[in-house]
Formats: sequence, C-alpha cells, structure tokens
Amino acid sequence: MDLTSFVTSLGTYFGIFMGLMIVYAFLSWRGGNNVVYYPNKILKGLEPLEGINKSRNPFIWMKVALVTSETEVIALSGVDTAVYFVFLSTVLSILVLSAVILLPVLLPVAVTDERVVKESLTSHYNQTVVDELQKLTMGNITFAVVVRDIPAVPLGETTTEEYVHSYFEAIYPETYYKCMIVTDNRKANRIWEELEGYKKQLARAETVFQMSKTNAKPEGTRPTIKTGLLGLCGSKVDTIEYYNDRINETVTKLEAEQKITQSKKQQNAALVFFTSRVVAASAAQSLHAQMVDTWSVSPAAEPRQLIWHNLTIKYFERELRKYLVNAVVALTIVFYMVPISFISAFTTLQNLVELAPFIEPVVRIKALRTVLEAYLPQLALIIFFYLLPKLLLYLSKLEGIPTQSQAVRAASGKYFYFPVVNVFLGVTLGGTLYRTFKLIEDNPKSLLSWLVMSLPDNATFFLTYLALKFFVGYGLELSRLVPLILYHFKRKYICKTEAECKEAWAPGDLGYETRVSEDMLIVIIVFCYSVIAPLIIPFGVLYFGLGWLILRNQALNVYVPTFESNGRMWPHIHNRILASLILYQVTMLVYFGLQKFYYASLLIPLPILSFIYGFVCAKKFYPAFERPKLDVAAKSMGEAPDMELIFRSFIPPSLNSEKIDDENFEESISKV
Repeated sequence: MDLTSFVTSLGTYFGIFMGLMIVYAFLSWRGGNNVVYYPNKILKGLEPLEGINKSRNPFIWMKVALVTSETEVIALSGVDTAVYFVFLSTVLSILVLSAVILLPVLLPVAVTDERVVKESLTSHYNQTVVDELQKLTMGNITFAVVVRDIPAVPLGETTTEEYVHSYFEAIYPETYYKCMIVTDNRKANRIWEELEGYKKQLARAETVFQMSKTNAKPEGTRPTIKTGLLGLCGSKVDTIEYYNDRINETVTKLEAEQKITQSKKQQNAALVFFTSRVVAASAAQSLHAQMVDTWSVSPAAEPRQLIWHNLTIKYFERELRKYLVNAVVALTIVFYMVPISFISAFTTLQNLVELAPFIEPVVRIKALRTVLEAYLPQLALIIFFYLLPKLLLYLSKLEGIPTQSQAVRAASGKYFYFPVVNVFLGVTLGGTLYRTFKLIEDNPKSLLSWLVMSLPDNATFFLTYLALKFFVGYGLELSRLVPLILYHFKRKYICKTEAECKEAWAPGDLGYETRVSEDMLIVIIVFCYSVIAPLIIPFGVLYFGLGWLILRNQALNVYVPTFESNGRMWPHIHNRILASLILYQVTMLVYFGLQKFYYASLLIPLPILSFIYGFVCAKKFYPAFERPKLDVAAKSMGEAPDMELIFRSFIPPSLNSEKIDDENFEESISKV
C-alpha cells in the first residue's frame, strides 16, 4: 500500500469516527432513543439523562466515563465488566510507557535506516492488579454446590432424590438443607415456550383490539385469525378467544408434564444446598468418593448461568467430548488458514494484478486503486471473523461445560488462536510466500529469513487494520446506528405490546467471548511490531484508549450482563497477555539474530523470565479464581439469608409456576 492509500484510509476512518460521534451526541439526547442508548440505566430504574441533558455538551459522556469509579461500574455492570476494564487499562499503560521510552529512540532510527533495530520491549505486569482482583473474585459464594456423576440408586433407596438426601445428610448432618435433582425437562421446556408464545400473542391481540376503539366506533373491532398453517388458511376465529383457549389447554398440559418430569425423569445430577457458606465452599473442593467418575462436586454458579442439560453428561463422556471438540477446532483453524492466506495475498494490488492481469486497466484508475488498497483487505478480514463466535460457543457447550461463563471463557480461548494463527501468522506467511515464492523455491533454507524480514512490509496492513477497528468499529459501537434503526423499524411496523418493544431494544451483554480475543489480537500485533514499525504504538494507544472510554460509556448505559462470574475471566486474560509478550520476545530474538545483531543473545533471558513469572502467577494467584476461599466464606454476611428463596431461584422456569408448593416437588426435593 502506497502512502496516498494509507493517508486516504486513515483520513476517511477518522472522518467517519467524528461523524458517528456527532450522530451519537445528537441522537442520544432525544427522549425517544433512550431505550437504545441508556437501557441499562432504564432497567435499573435510574434517570437516563441525569447530568447530561442540562449541559448540552456533546462530549459530556467522556467526562462521565472518566470520573466514574470502579465501584459504580461494578454496581451498574458487574465484576466481570470491571475486570475487562482492568485488562484495557493494563495494556494501555504498557503501551503508553512503551511509547514514551521507544518512540524518541526508534522513530529517528526508522527514518534514517529502516533495517536497523536496536532495542526490544520488556513489559512489566504490576502484581497489585492481581491482588486487587482477588478482592473482587468469589465475593458471591453461594450456599449451593453442583453434584454430577451420581451413581445408580442402590438397593434400599427408592429414588435418586432419597439417595442424594441420605448421602449428604450423613456427611453434613448439621448444615445440609435440601437438594434439587436435575431432570430431563426438555419436553416441559417446549410446552412452556409454547405457552409463553401464546401469552405474547394474546397480549398483542388485546392491544390491537384496544387500539381499534375510537370515538366513532367505541366497541372496536375484535381481531381474527385463521387456524390453519401459519395463519394463512383454515377457519377464521376470534383471536382473543382462540389464544385464551390455547393457553388454558397448554397450562393443563404443562402441569401434567411437570409432574411426570419431577417424578419419572430424574437424572444423575443435583444441586445440593447448605445453610453454611463455609461448608458449601469446603464441599465444592473436597473429594467425595474414591473413584473420580462418581460424586463429582463443584461450586454452583448463579441460576441464570447453569446449562442444565450439560449437568447430566457423565465424566468419561465429558472427557471424550473435550478431546473431540479440540480436534475439530484445530482442523477448523487449519482450514481457515487457506482463505486468510488468499486474503493476505491480495493485500496489495500489485499481487492481484500479477494473479489476474486482465484487471490491470481497472486498477490504473487512481481513485479506484486508492479505495481498493485502502479498504478491501481489512473489511474482508473483519467480515470473515464475524462468522466464528457462535460456532465456537456452540462447540464449547458441546464439551459438557456446566455454566455459561465457563463456556464463554472456553469459546474466547478457542477464538484467540484464530486471530493469532490466521491473522498474525496468516497475513505474514501468505503475503511473504506470494511475494517471494520463486526465491524460496530456489533456496528453501531461506524461508525463515524471508518470513522474519517480511515483518516490516506487513506493518502498513496492520496499521490500517487498527485504524479501521478503533475509528469505524468504536464509532459504530458508540453511535449504535444499527440497533437504533432496527428498534425504530420494529416499533413502527412490528411491535404492538410493551413486551415486544422491550425485546426490540434489549441490548444484550458486552460479548466477552469475542471482544477479549479481538483485543488480544491487537495486543499481539502491537507488541510484535512495536520495534520493527514503532509507528504502530500510537495506533495501539488509540485503540485501547478509545476502547476504554467508549466501552466504559456503553457498560454504564447500554449493556446488561447476562451472568456474573465474579472476575474469573482475569486468569484467562492474564495468561494471554503473557503469551503475547513471549511471542513478541521470541519474534524479536529471531529477528535480531537474523540481522546478525551481536547483542541479540542478551534477549534470551526475557522469554524465560516471562514464563517463570506466568508459572508463579498460576501457582500463587489463579487457584483463588477457581475454588471458593474459606476465609471469604467465613466472613459474616449480616442478616441470615432466606434459604427457601435461594433454593427456589434455581427452579427452571418450565417447572415453576405461581401454584408451586412443596407437594409439587415432593419427588425431586429432599428436606431436612
């Protein structure tokens, strides 16, 4: 990419960002858009425009994001979100320090001799970050544990419920409270979802009926519906009466299925509740049987996190699934390498013209050539990776992972390898092999040298890639133009009831499974190119600086967490920061060695020290994120919790109803 294309893309991205920021400042003040720009505050009963509407300052949101304390972030968006901002601020601090130290030295060197590099970057991680996060983790220690791999019911016991009850009552006679047997409630779920659908249709029909009442026709027009396929054929009936009848029928069917599920569809897993947090925490990390594939006990996550159907998967099946999924992911990574390499080969129009000479007259048009070089490679790469997250989350759940947060961390871990292998290595390999294929064919031993020496040539691609991500990506994130357009379209043409409107503007969460891995790709790129192409450091600072500011605003106002894992994402993040650092150090070591830089051997201790530091962190700090801490559990909670309320919060919606009493659960609940 030539200088004109680079400046064009950079200027265009900046112009788009400024335009989107102005759009946000204008649209976010309009009351009709509050549910798009402030849904988190609205759901928490807060005033959306408090302190903003009075000033009319288009940049007031920046001030609010800057001055908001970590405690307020936790209160509005949870500990997981606060941990994510610790990650952003940590990387931002590293890059700012790198810019202060490296740029005054490396930029003059790069300008005067673009093949001479004299310094390497050593990043320092502040142990206090881990110490502070430890204070946040495991703050929500529950009174429940998950028990998997329950053995077959022995002689003398009639049900799984009685077996679990007698087993834990014998071990914890003073603190055992109740147990809830996991059931195969797939059919009950389908009936419940059907019932909820009928309720929504009834509410919609009643709203349409009320809207039809006018002064000229106060009695209104009762809506009708055809009972055939998709409402397109069959006899026409009164919609309100039809859905009332369907609801009554479905309620009866659901109640019958609930009884069958609770009595005859009990599985080999349970939730066990204790009256003491210390006992629950101790039970979650104790070995309850000699065989590892029986009575597996682990901490229970909050109810909305549990993946119920995964709780019943047996131990050895879980292990087999894990290996199979990892093999599938490995093959997928290799498969993705092929198209990514082709994309990197088309990074420059020169390569494209050599491959397809017939397009040469087209690319001779200067304006078109500039546009193609400036935007196509980056857009193709982003669209390509947009398809991955749902697949990886699905594969992670197939492993038998019991909670949503664990599945998200697993998907994020898998996603991490795709950008590293396919973007960082794929662009380097693909671009280099295409440009130097004949030279490498004549001298295969020169492959490593050509790969390392090609790093500076690929820097421009990554500079424009970063600019696209932080200017256009974060600009769209802030302005929320797509959700805004979709919301107003649905509200005008589709939504009739308040529930339908709420579904139209529901924001979801931050999406850690992709966001963290995409950020880690930027960390790797900036680290590895910081010495070879020092101009990338300010781009990295802009990416993480804008990300911290804009996403903090979004976390406070927009996104609503779907679960809370109390900071368990931090070891996952910290490990990958260290992996990025070690990859950078090895890359620099090889690069300087091939440059015949005589002091390159002095860099050998750096990756070793980084690895040792990671090993110490893994042994000293990470266990506190995985297992409940007894000293935290032993601290007084103030007033005693309502154990029955805690117990009932775990009941699946399809097995819950307003009529529920203890008799409904006599087959699946044990009592003291």
